[in-house]
Amino acid sequence: MQAKDRIILALDVDDAEEAMSLVRQLAPHVGAFKVGMQLFNSIGPDIVRQIHGAGGRVFVDLKFHDIPNTVASASRVVARLGCFMYTVHAAGGSVMIRAAADALRAEIGDGLGELGDRSRLGRLAAPGKAAPIMLAVTVLTSIDQRQLEEELLITGVSVEGAAVRLASMAERAGAGGVICSPHEIAAVRAACGPDFAIVTPGIRPAWCGANDQRRITTPQDAVGLGADYIVIGRPITRAPHPAEAAMRIAEEIEQAADAS
Repeated sequence: MQAKDRIILALDVDDAEEAMSLVRQLAPHVGAFKVGMQLFNSIGPDIVRQIHGAGGRVFVDLKFHDIPNTVASASRVVARLGCFMYTVHAAGGSVMIRAAADALRAEIGDGLGELGDRSRLGRLAAPGKAAPIMLAVTVLTSIDQRQLEEELLITGVSVEGAAVRLASMAERAGAGGVICSPHEIAAVRAACGPDFAIVTPGIRPAWCGANDQRRITTPQDAVGLGADYIVIGRPITRAPHPAEAAMRIAEEIEQAADAS
């Protein structure tokens, strides 16, 4: 995998023209585009088709979290879009995740293989493949220890410990990978093995501010710790020259890969 293919650009806009302008500029320099709630709720599923038409892969980040039957139905629908990845919330529990995994497998036929077939990661990650990787969101990168305990009422465990427990549960239930902060990469990798996809937001190059995320690190450090993909938005999209910023980040990733 080339360094640029590890970069997932967050399209945190709500206008199709603005989104597609970024896609056209950056498709040669990133591996995929993340369509989150802001853009998807503004434009709808057609934005996924537009990005595909421009030659980009799409990570649909809607964080499904509902009763198992509802999330299973949503998984079938999103699979039909031919996206590269999509997300469910690990907090929905193992029954919900397994229902989503079973629905995804039923929708795409033999594309996912059997549960536990971790070799599927490389095959699913190849450009042009329609079968998505279902990722489970562990602990949001905006959550700190105080919020985990006082607001989410999860006590007796660190943020890292909570993320690892959720990742391990999601893997057993059939998820293809997780979303976790850079601070949990090594622990999740140790718990879930080398073929479980780790996608990491909270990425800020050393030359960029932290914004509203707390558990952050640089692209180079994230890949060095074992992340498969990194999600980056504002450091690229708000740069004076977005393509140059993307290439600079790819260079940092390449340095990390060479050092490992």
